[in-house]
Amino acid sequence: MAPKFGTSGLRGLVSELTSDLVGAYVRAFLVACPAGPRVFVGRDLRASSPRIAEDAIVAIRAAGREAVDCGALPTPALALAAMGQGAAAIMVTGSHIPADRNGLKFYLPSGEISKADEAAIGQALERPVATPAPAAGQGARSFASEAGAAYVARYVQAFGDAALAGLRVGVYQHSSVARETLVEILGALGAEPVPLAASDSFVPVDTEAVDAGTRAMLAAWCAGQGLDALVSTDGDADRPMLTDALGRVVPGDILGALTARALGAEAVCTPVSSNSLVTRLPEFETVRLTRIGSPFVIAAMEEILAADPAARVAGFEANGGFLLGFAARGPAGPLAPLMTRDAMLPLVTVLAAARAAGGVAGLVAALPARHTAADRLQQVAPEASGALLARLDASAGARAAFFAPLGREAGCDRTDGLRVSFASGEILHLRPSGNAPEFRVYAEADSPERAAAVLKLGLERVAAALADCGAQE
Repeated sequence: MAPKFGTSGLRGLVSELTSDLVGAYVRAFLVACPAGPRVFVGRDLRASSPRIAEDAIVAIRAAGREAVDCGALPTPALALAAMGQGAAAIMVTGSHIPADRNGLKFYLPSGEISKADEAAIGQALERPVATPAPAAGQGARSFASEAGAAYVARYVQAFGDAALAGLRVGVYQHSSVARETLVEILGALGAEPVPLAASDSFVPVDTEAVDAGTRAMLAAWCAGQGLDALVSTDGDADRPMLTDALGRVVPGDILGALTARALGAEAVCTPVSSNSLVTRLPEFETVRLTRIGSPFVIAAMEEILAADPAARVAGFEANGGFLLGFAARGPAGPLAPLMTRDAMLPLVTVLAAARAAGGVAGLVAALPARHTAADRLQQVAPEASGALLARLDASAGARAAFFAPLGREAGCDRTDGLRVSFASGEILHLRPSGNAPEFRVYAEADSPERAAAVLKLGLERVAAALADCGAQE
């Protein structure tokens, strides 16, 4: 699948992210968007990322701009550093997808690029540049090794050195670019971090679809190490993972709701795939449901802030990535807005709240009883995914036959993919991935067991339908 923009950033096979293609996208970004004279560049720990980052730096300098090399650091740390200096940024990351893929995530000095910016970049790729680019190497190259330290300081200053005192927290390090940062922040906040399973090769951890083997491993660590909780992130640390003391993973949209509530948000923007319990929490006066992807969440947040600049608005995704749109306050100090997906804020906020509430499990149990489950089918051609959804979308009869085991359809939401509600109150949401050859399935019900059963049914029905047309490898 040729590199293209998905829900958040450009993604594609490493073999297709050639130096020429990376350079073309970087030049198109600089031509089409008001990036300014300086561009910060960061990367994750994939084997391909140093080369791709160097390609981006070469293209930035060739365009006469200063390239600020930040090395390996979390995506939100790069965004914090660049936005704090009024500069643009490019993060080289494939997030949670396998190591044979990678990508670019673009930031303007004001934050993440929008879908309109993505379209403008695409148009710039297709038209010849009117004036020749400056000679290679014309722009300066500088280094910003302190960018990661500023990110750590953000949370230490807001939460203080006793926020997590007494907690023994496992850190599943794998190949997360934040694996050392997690240990540093947890320790600085008073916890006892326990590093686990750092990997020299890339591990594609998807915090939104944690497989059974990984769940068993997490539970074993919690029991064997006597942990109060366990944390991790995806590859570039914009998606969090948190478990309770038994190793049970807390879904990302639950983390988001708990974080927004703890920080005093009054308006919440979240994709339609998120747990609907967010609409039942009285603390949130406004809930906006969006298409999946941080650009859509940010657009909804910006609409609210345009109408009321003082609005206490936050956003989160079902993967747990959290976006802070107002000046909040932690236990020890202020917390400035950061409207890009972040893994650290929900982890720290929920752990601090859980410490006061007697544990992560108790904090989650106090929420309305509404549960979700999600997984995906891999190696599914986008054309096949689109054809299946189009058939179900066009015909109520086709949906009735396809979803027959779940009973009568009560509603059909087409905000992003096909999200079908049933008379039982259960929900099944079908959606192709925007940045990988995957078909995602989301389920919601009143118990975790039933949510898992609905998910299993949905995966089986989709797999069978795709197999009938030979669409899944």
